[in-house]
Parts: sequence; C-alpha cells; structure tokens
Amino acid sequence: APLLAFIILAGIIGGGGYYGYRWFSDALVPDDYTGQGTGEVMIQIKDGQSASEVAAELQRQGVVASAKAFINAIDNAKKSSSLQPGTYKLRKQMAAAEAVKLLDPDNLIVAKATIKEGLRLTDMYKQLAEKTGKAPKEFENAAKSAEDLGLPRYAKGKLEGYAFPATYDFQPDATAAEMLAQMVERFNQAAEQLDLEASARKMGYTPHEIITIASIIQAEAGRHEDMPKIARVIYNRLNREPEMKLAMDSTVMYAWGRYRTRATHAELEIKSPYNTYKHLGLPPGPIANPGDHAIEAALNPAKGSWLFFVATDPKSNVTKFATTEAEFAALRAELERNSAGG
Repeated sequence: APLLAFIILAGIIGGGGYYGYRWFSDALVPDDYTGQGTGEVMIQIKDGQSASEVAAELQRQGVVASAKAFINAIDNAKKSSSLQPGTYKLRKQMAAAEAVKLLDPDNLIVAKATIKEGLRLTDMYKQLAEKTGKAPKEFENAAKSAEDLGLPRYAKGKLEGYAFPATYDFQPDATAAEMLAQMVERFNQAAEQLDLEASARKMGYTPHEIITIASIIQAEAGRHEDMPKIARVIYNRLNREPEMKLAMDSTVMYAWGRYRTRATHAELEIKSPYNTYKHLGLPPGPIANPGDHAIEAALNPAKGSWLFFVATDPKSNVTKFATTEAEFAALRAELERNSAGG
C-alpha cells in the first residue's frame, strides 16, 4: 500500500511538471508563423499608437500568430519606438520578424503629389485628382467649407492663395478636406517662419494684401531672381502720388480664367474687380497660390525707382525694368522684335 501511494503521488507530480513545463514554455516562446505569409492586408498605424496596440491589431487581422511574438520581434529589432503612423501593406500569417520589416517608414503607402508654385485652385484640384484618384469636384466642395481647413483669419474664408505649393504625401484614406487642410497647415508653417503678420504690419499692409501681392509676383515673374524687383514695381505704383494703376495682365487673365502673359485690348475691357487696368489698388484677393520665393519678395522688395517691367525675351524669361515711359516703350519694342523673331 505505501508503495502504491508513492507511485500515484509520483505520477501526479510528474504529470503536473510536464504540463507546467508546457505552459511555461508557451509563455516564453509565443505562437508565431513562419515565412513571409500570403495574401494582402492593409494595416493602418494611427498617430500615438504604441507597439503593443499595433501588435494586438496585427493579431486581430491574422497577420501574426500572437501579439507577444510581434512584441518580441520588434524589441529584438530595436524598432518599438520607431513605428510611424500611416498605412502599410502586409500579408496574412507572417512570421512576426517579417511583419516588423514591412512596417518600415520606407514602405508607407501614400499618394505623392507635387504642386507647383503659382497654380490657381482650379488647376490644383485637377492635379490633386490625378494623383489621388478623387474627383476635382470633391476638392472644390471641400474648399467651400474653408473654416474647416484651418485657414488664418486674414484669409477671409477663401482658400485661393493659401494652399501652399509643395510635395505632399497623402494617406490613402485621406479625404479631400483633409488634403486641403494639410496644404493650409503647410502655408501656416511658412507664414510663421516668415513672421508674416508682424512683417506685413511693419510695411503698412495686411497679411492678405501681402499674399495677394505675392500671387501677382508669382504669376508675373519668369525667374526667382526677378521677383524682388517686380515687388518693387508693384509697391512703387501703389505708393505713387497720384496712385498709379497696377495694370497687371496676370490679374486680367485671372478674371477671364485664362493663362497668357499679355491680355488683348478686348480682354482689358472686362468688368471685374480683378481688372487692375480699370481699378486702382490691389485686386480683392490672391490670383494664384504663391511659394516661398514670391512671399519673401513681397516682404523684401528690392530698392529701386522702377515703374515698369517687360519680359523682353519669351524664350529665356528675362525680365527688364524701366523707370520712365520712354524706357518702357523701348522695352516693349524689344519684346516685339524678339517675338517676331521667335
């Protein structure tokens, strides 16, 4: 009887030890798949998500066998603090270490769009639509709720002039409003860097007027180096006694919704507040979306007495400047000769 009791007790202890070992082993070595997996799963890491939260989502969507395996793999790779928000393409039933490799910032899925300086909103919507697969109308409708885009108060609720030209990486699920808001945020950053509000106040203008001037500079200039001089021409005309009309063809073309460097006599007769041949002062708002160089030129015009400028060579975009009507006439004649020769 004592021998039988000993055998039974040993069996219980042995069995418990075996199952205890299995439990302990599983805790130390969590379930994990092998290989690179199959299929396709889109995973979005949200801003502020921790590695453990990402691990739980990966397990829920069947990417990894267990959250613990992913945590171990990302700790081993020393990348637990380097997960970046965005959308990534992974696979079903991947080894956790393989999943970590694919969650690299270089593998972010984005819609990249490069918006050039000087585009009007109408053309910007077309480019954004081409890059993101959305309809231009979506951007047009989103712009109507300008208060939701983070526009500065001096923008007067209008987006034109405040959608900053740059290269953007848009998330695949971003709405048109979110994309435009991203562009406005980029403008706000540039305005802060340039100290736009304080600088405009020192010059005796509002920030909105400075952006309007910058948009004209952007539309009129063929080269960055000419921008400060074009800015000076604009200020000289505005501050002349008596005040001189700006007479900028670019503002007339904006009123028509057309693109040309020179307006015809018929086009100059358009009844629009943007017709600076007919009205004194600046147009009501920006005629395009200027970049850094144009805004900097508006805030830092060159010194000079010029009242006129002419792009005398359409091929080279060279712009020449004049102070008198006679000098201006000579530059226009040079343009005519170069245009006839081209």
